[in-house]
Amino acid sequence: MKNVSREFNQQYVPYKALLMYKCVEEDNHTNQYQNDTEPQIYVESFDIGKQGKPINAHPLSVKEMLGLSELLQSTQEIKGGYLKSRGIMPNKVLYINPQNNGHAIWYTPPQEVNLFFIDSLTIPSGKAKIPGMVWKATKESIQVFAIKGKAKPTEKTVLCHAPYFNTSNNGTVCMGTVTINIDRNTALEDFMAQWESYFFGSYFSHSIGGHSNSKVNIVQLWQGQAGTGKNFPQEVLVNNGMNLKQLMQ
Repeated sequence: MKNVSREFNQQYVPYKALLMYKCVEEDNHTNQYQNDTEPQIYVESFDIGKQGKPINAHPLSVKEMLGLSELLQSTQEIKGGYLKSRGIMPNKVLYINPQNNGHAIWYTPPQEVNLFFIDSLTIPSGKAKIPGMVWKATKESIQVFAIKGKAKPTEKTVLCHAPYFNTSNNGTVCMGTVTINIDRNTALEDFMAQWESYFFGSYFSHSIGGHSNSKVNIVQLWQGQAGTGKNFPQEVLVNNGMNLKQLMQ
């Protein structure tokens, strides 16, 4: 049996304090213009003297930041399994940023999937062949793009607008009433599978921003694809002026 008496008898004393400052002018500007940019933060570090009072105020050093980062990353809640693969990295993965509200970028080759459309679009729901896709997602949101061909994309691969409803000009998807349930413990494989399921499992209903994400009428495009077994006509894809390397930045 483990002897825990020593842990109960350990004494902890304060030795470091951090004080965070936020730019007031920037905060006022944010309130005025409803800007969602992150406020600028300045962190000051204090040593704790013998009397328990903060002394030796100084800007938080790189060494202190690294120590704090290691301490935070050691906790199970933060460490978690977010965006970590359970084994060999899946071939479909293109890029991972696991920091904070990090994101993953992956691709799927041309395939046949079930698509769902609201009745007013007069497009039959069912199986349809779709182009290769590039996905970029965080825990809360997702962007989707189309690519030409079947090969795994490289940094130079040109991205196209995703030829779907509910998708904006920058690839952001309106998920409507879909409940997103992805947390910090979600492994990479589950993260990608959940987002693909959310996307293809929701009903396509409307265009966003009036942009043209296809060289042909998008309603007619899917009327001609749904349930027909025809390969997706890649010639209708429209370049969005960005390549994969730019998406990774």
